Amino acid sequence: MNTSEPTSWLLFIHQLPPHPAYLRVKTGRRLAKVGAVALKNGVYVLPNSDETREDFQWIAREVMADGGEASISAAQFLHGLDDGAIRALFREARDAFYAELLETVREVVASVRMNGDSGGARREYHRLRRKLNDMDALDFFQAPLRNEVETALLTLRNLLENTDATAPTTQEAMIHEFRNRTWATRAGVHTDRIASAWLIKRFIDPEARFRFVMESESPPPGNDVRFDMFQADFTHEGDACTFEVLLRRMGLRDEALNTIGEIVHDIDLKDGKFGRLETAGLACIMAGIATANDRDETRLERGAALLDSLYSSLAGQPPPA
Repeated sequence: MNTSEPTSWLLFIHQLPPHPAYLRVKTGRRLAKVGAVALKNGVYVLPNSDETREDFQWIAREVMADGGEASISAAQFLHGLDDGAIRALFREARDAFYAELLETVREVVASVRMNGDSGGARREYHRLRRKLNDMDALDFFQAPLRNEVETALLTLRNLLENTDATAPTTQEAMIHEFRNRTWATRAGVHTDRIASAWLIKRFIDPEARFRFVMESESPPPGNDVRFDMFQADFTHEGDACTFEVLLRRMGLRDEALNTIGEIVHDIDLKDGKFGRLETAGLACIMAGIATANDRDETRLERGAALLDSLYSSLAGQPPPA
């Protein structure tokens, strides 16, 4: 936006009923989400454009549907606040966001320098990159700290790329140890075990054989690789589900697999940690697969076809055959 020319502004003026109290919080969050800045109590401002006008119109409808009053006015400031002062308010608001983001990026950079990429750093990089990209649409007047965040993210990306250069040897050795094995898990498989078996077959052990045991049975033979069961080689660790543990310990660095891991985590642990939009849909289909099929082998087969398609959608390419 050209800041040398006078700026035309949109004012959003509203009044909310005193009850319920959550309406004030709800409206404040909606205004913050579109990048509006408060001039005074009940008065918010945005640069005048078709997009910002539509944003204010939607919020005005919500306010009035909740029993409040709202109006939108185009304005130019002739006395008191001037364009420069209002632009400074926007830069200050955006810089507050950038400062918090910058601190987080620097913490991740320090962690990678000290410990290498533990698996979570790459996922955190993409999350922080998305947050910066989302803010770009609301940074109307180029807040100064944005470039510092961009530089810090570039540093983090370069560190992760340098880590990748030494990763394949370790990863290949780890995966080689678990080739052509029998993998044992509890009978009655559901999402985490289905997804873990798919991950094993597609990315770790193409010749994998699966065996399903009852909880009451003796532990599987010592040469079986056990997953998602008592005293397993691979199972939940902390708040990570078995799929996530397999990803981390096998050194599988793949953004599409990380995303599937987040979805499986939320289905299995039911903690809403990642909040992916795909979670509810995959949970529903996995429940249908389990309901329609008694045999664990069939559940793995049907689940694998579903996860193949999900992976292709996320990665833009099919998984390994």
